[in-house]
Amino acid sequence: MAYLLDAHVFMEAKNRHYGFDTVPGFWDWLNREHARGVVFSIQAVRKKLLKEDDELADWAEGCADGFFLHPNRATHEAVATVKHWVDTQPRFTEEASGRFRKGVDPLLVAQALTSSSVVVTHEVSAPESEKVVKLPDVCVAVGVDYMDPFQMLRAEGAVFDLADGVEPAATDRHSQTRLFNDTGAPSKDPTEGP
Repeated sequence: MAYLLDAHVFMEAKNRHYGFDTVPGFWDWLNREHARGVVFSIQAVRKKLLKEDDELADWAEGCADGFFLHPNRATHEAVATVKHWVDTQPRFTEEASGRFRKGVDPLLVAQALTSSSVVVTHEVSAPESEKVVKLPDVCVAVGVDYMDPFQMLRAEGAVFDLADGVEPAATDRHSQTRLFNDTGAPSKDPTEGP
């Protein structure tokens, strides 16, 4: 099974769950799984990631050729199918349809459709939504499977473990900010100790 990751999977990973400084194994895992032919994204996502001047842009720049797929003729034809479905849904406002059409999601779904890949996204289905076209709802409508990144990691058996011999950093407990006092109540003084 091959996975196509949307831009927010990378952005959320960097900003929240798998920072380059705290869980570098996540990024190594993505590269390793790409080399095995399992993890990909698309060029439009790469362009989006490269707009920032940060570690994520550096990582995207250094990815192997083929990690971010280029659209081909079949993908472009499938984009028309994806956009047509959105355009024919009376529930979506014109603004919602227009925003979707201009984004990278039509290309991502089209690439998944033509390659039998699974879309990986943090978005959640909202079949009654009028103001936002949700990626999972488009996937379901055109016959593309989707899942969130945590489901992908579990499905692929990803494990991010501390390397042997790595010791936790030594800390001075008095230099750390205390958010709660010994009773479990919020501390009025962030430096309040026992």
